[in-house]
Amino acid sequence: MENFYWIVFGTLAAVVGGLLLSQTKAGGIVASSGSTQLQAFYALRNNYCFVYALMMAGDWLQGPYVYALYQHYGFDVKDIGRLFIAGFGSSMIFGTVVGSLADKHGRKFASLVYVVTYAASCATKHSPDYWVLMGGRLLGGIATSLLFSAFESWLVSEHFSRGFEEKWIGDTFSKAVFVGNGLVAILAGLVANYLVDTLRLGPVAPFDAAIVVLLIGGAVIYASWPENYGDHAHGGEGMVDALRRQFAVATGSIIGDQRVALLGAMQSLFEASMYTFVFLWTPALSPNGEKIYHGMIFACFMTASMVGSSLTGLLMKRFKLESYMKYVFAISAVSLAVPFLFHATDLAGEAKLSAGKDVVRGLSKTGQVQLVAFCVFEVMVGIFWPSMMTLRARFIPEETRSTIINMFRIPLNLFVCVILYNVHLFPLSSMFALCSAFLAIAALLQSRLERLISARPEAAHAKAGDAEESGAPLAGAH
Repeated sequence: MENFYWIVFGTLAAVVGGLLLSQTKAGGIVASSGSTQLQAFYALRNNYCFVYALMMAGDWLQGPYVYALYQHYGFDVKDIGRLFIAGFGSSMIFGTVVGSLADKHGRKFASLVYVVTYAASCATKHSPDYWVLMGGRLLGGIATSLLFSAFESWLVSEHFSRGFEEKWIGDTFSKAVFVGNGLVAILAGLVANYLVDTLRLGPVAPFDAAIVVLLIGGAVIYASWPENYGDHAHGGEGMVDALRRQFAVATGSIIGDQRVALLGAMQSLFEASMYTFVFLWTPALSPNGEKIYHGMIFACFMTASMVGSSLTGLLMKRFKLESYMKYVFAISAVSLAVPFLFHATDLAGEAKLSAGKDVVRGLSKTGQVQLVAFCVFEVMVGIFWPSMMTLRARFIPEETRSTIINMFRIPLNLFVCVILYNVHLFPLSSMFALCSAFLAIAALLQSRLERLISARPEAAHAKAGDAEESGAPLAGAH
């Protein structure tokens, strides 16, 4: 394996170690203390991080072998593409409805529905029947919407209902992302590889492991999580009426509060770029068939994300969220502009110059530069998640939190479906240029949000009138 991979991975790992050490010495967002309230906060934080890690493990275990399993069953690229589109489409349509029901019927209940739904999706992978697998993708899309809304909504409600300080929630999110999207992702990749390649249990084995992990997490949720709701009123409504009202209130919150609308736009733009990047990094690094080590590159990406989530604690302690997030979007835009420049000028085709002489067997020089740029982008991803979660906790109304978060994902899923369906029609340079433009727009929107907050110092707190109208306290009202 090329030394360059180890240099990148070692550098990132050293940075993670240094950041963790500096936080230990200087203290994180939450000051060290033996008060009863802090002990209660630590108990909630650790419980949530443990559950979140198990839920993410159930997701990460599947990632490396979804495409490989479909190939194993003999499906071609077109059929596999449709399966992936079905997952994103399901998340866009059905997931939004299911997510809104979490506000009405309980976030703990919705989290348990996630466990059952995703476990059922994994179970369908035992069948080589295309339509059974299609059903599994539909279930998986619903589960994904719940994963990125119900758990966050439960934590925010529980955090503020217990009277914990607003700034502490950023500590929980940063640690959850560090563990769930960093350590667990790397470990899940190693476990999946061990099950398939070492034990030779076949490409369906990681999905069975995911079921086990999900059920363990579900048991912890059932035993230790209290239930909380977004909508305490209108208890006698039917399902259709409740859904109609939930969407009406959520739409009103987005239209009526520019801060909420800006958060939704920035989330959609960033995540659309992120998911598009997931599809494009492999051809970007090996445009001429260069041999690249996907597992090692994935480890570099996840370690870079850990750098970002570790850095978030220091950023939140020293700066205002709204002040540094515009730089996160701007740096992300620059990092994804690097492959656009290379592929637009065909510098990535340098291997062609040696045609008939030496075959490029590993990562090219331009590939190495792009890998570094991609790792920078992953650092920004690591900062984005806990920071955006904290901003959402501050401004999104408690009554319709899950509903609004899932409504934010509608344009994201629509965009990804369009990209998947037409990815063969666009050159790499155009795709990366579009992602870079999206991120640049997000930076401008964040600057707008910063000006709004500066003009309204009370913006960090929810409107008392909104809380009274909804019948439930808003996150920022505490």
